Amino acid sequence: MSGNEYGSAAGFEAPPLRRLRYFHGQMLGARDFQREQDYFREKLRLRLRCLLGYGVVCGLFVRPVPPDGDDCAESAEPPPPQTAGDTAQQADQAAGRPRRARVRITPGLAVDCDGDEVVVRGGCTVDLWKALPPQERDTDTVWIGIEYAERTVEPTRAVYEDGCAESPDCEFGWTEECYAIRVTGCEPPEDERCESCCSRCRHRVLWLARIDRVDWHRPVREEQIRMDVRRSFGRRVPTVITGLSWRHGHTYTIEEAKALLGTVDEDGGLVVRFSDEVRTDSLLPGVVDIQVIEGGPGRNASTWFMGGEFAEPCGDGEFTTSFRYRQNTRETLQDGDRVLITVRTAFLLDRCCHPVDGTHVGGKVPLIGCGDGDGGGDETAARGGHVPHRGCALPPSGVGPWTSGSGAGGDTFESWFFVKEC
Repeated sequence: MSGNEYGSAAGFEAPPLRRLRYFHGQMLGARDFQREQDYFREKLRLRLRCLLGYGVVCGLFVRPVPPDGDDCAESAEPPPPQTAGDTAQQADQAAGRPRRARVRITPGLAVDCDGDEVVVRGGCTVDLWKALPPQERDTDTVWIGIEYAERTVEPTRAVYEDGCAESPDCEFGWTEECYAIRVTGCEPPEDERCESCCSRCRHRVLWLARIDRVDWHRPVREEQIRMDVRRSFGRRVPTVITGLSWRHGHTYTIEEAKALLGTVDEDGGLVVRFSDEVRTDSLLPGVVDIQVIEGGPGRNASTWFMGGEFAEPCGDGEFTTSFRYRQNTRETLQDGDRVLITVRTAFLLDRCCHPVDGTHVGGKVPLIGCGDGDGGGDETAARGGHVPHRGCALPPSGVGPWTSGSGAGGDTFESWFFVKEC
């Protein structure tokens, strides 16, 4: 970013902050009080956006609902005009096949990227077909979100005439802060800014979920709703570890452990996947350690470090979303050993030069291909099968799957597995 760009950002893309100065005998009009409201509202926006960030604060989960739920009543959007799609819907209803794809947004609070608070009271049921723009209805994948909105309420008549009007006009006395539901069949753009403070983003919709394989004539099922597209409240979205090629705490045979570590197979090795790009020049010797704690019957206290190297990424790429680290020595494992993998994520920098948030909370980062939406079930079965987590099925945010990260950033990622002879 150039100096001019920094100078432009320093203005926060906001109007000048001028507050009303009272004095005796001052004449005040509606415009003065409106500007005073704008001053305090802009200060609140700046405080939220710059000190705290934006995103979903609490609630606003997207859930499936029975087909007889009521439509959202608090959206600021007027009902759409009748289209050819609506005529088709009427034909389906006449044929006994009404459109049933609906979801419910639970009550909650969010702050959009401008710093406006979005409050959903009592929840809201959304008919996806009606909310989807007609030109985007040729899809079976949709995204649903909310946007801050306002509407004028409580009409009243002015007591005094306006100097430019013949008679007092009927005006609305209050502005109600509400929200509008947004549904789209086009993948929304991501906010790629490293910080949310210096400039306002261009995309004010807070996307809450992606719904896959929508059948407009059937109710939406729980497994179709992916809420990991939502942004948690904060100044930035930290890069975290989203998948591993081994199951934490699992017991593998010696041969399976060799395959995982790439002891004899150059295409093997431990794979770690990230939620966003990390800098390849931060994947340096010492960032990853493989330590073997010897086990077996009797007293044991010996530990040794297994030699290894980064096998991927290779080449001159500046960023990567995963790495593969394999054993490059011939040390052998024995029955009862524990293999401890340490990734010093405080030294791994993302594309914004922030450290990866690597705290392995609960040891629940999932196996690659298991629960992360990219298939891989056969590979999972070959490596010991999927063992569901006991308790705490979802992270504290209430939205899965689990990832690393405590919100503090940096720290050290630790994981291990055990070795048994047979």
